[in-house]
Amino acid sequence: MATIYDNRRGISRRELLKRGTVGAALIVSGRAVISPENAWGLEATALSPETVATLILIARDIYPHDQLADRFYAIAIKGQDTRAAKDASHKALIEDGVADLDKRAGSGGYRGLSWERDRVAILREIETTPFFQAVRGDLVVSLYDQKELWPIFGYEGESYSEGGYIDRGFNDIEWL
Repeated sequence: MATIYDNRRGISRRELLKRGTVGAALIVSGRAVISPENAWGLEATALSPETVATLILIARDIYPHDQLADRFYAIAIKGQDTRAAKDASHKALIEDGVADLDKRAGSGGYRGLSWERDRVAILREIETTPFFQAVRGDLVVSLYDQKELWPIFGYEGESYSEGGYIDRGFNDIEWL
C-alpha cells in the first residue's frame, strides 16, 4: 500500500514532535498557530499565521496574566482575524501594524524579543496608533468576557438574574 503525503506548506506531526518546544512556544504551520505543549491550535482565515502568533504575544504583553494559558489570548484575538476577513482595511491595519512592530524590534521581529520589557517598550512607542488602539480596545472585551476565566479573577458573573448584588455578598467586603 502506497503512502500519500500531504504537500501543503507546514510541518508534519513527526517533525513537530522531533523539534520539541521550550516553554510556551507557538509554532506557525500552514494557516495555523499551534501550541503543541498545551494541545491547542488556531486556524487563521484572513490574517497570516505569523500575524496571529504575534497578536497572541501582543495580547499577553498588553494584558499580562501569568495564570492564563495562551489559548485564552488566542480566543481573544480570533475576532481580529474574523473582522479582517470581512474588512480589507482592517486586515491592512493589523498586518501593517504587526509589520511595523517587527521592524521596530529588529532582526527576529517582535516575537524574537525574549524580554517582555523590551516588547512593552515598543508597544509604548505605538500606543497612540490606530493599530494599537484597535487591538487593545477589542482585547479588553474579548479577553475578559470569556466565562471560563471569570473564576480565575474571582468574578461570579452578572447578578441581575440572581436578584442583584445586595443579596449576593455586597456587604462582605473583607479587603476594605
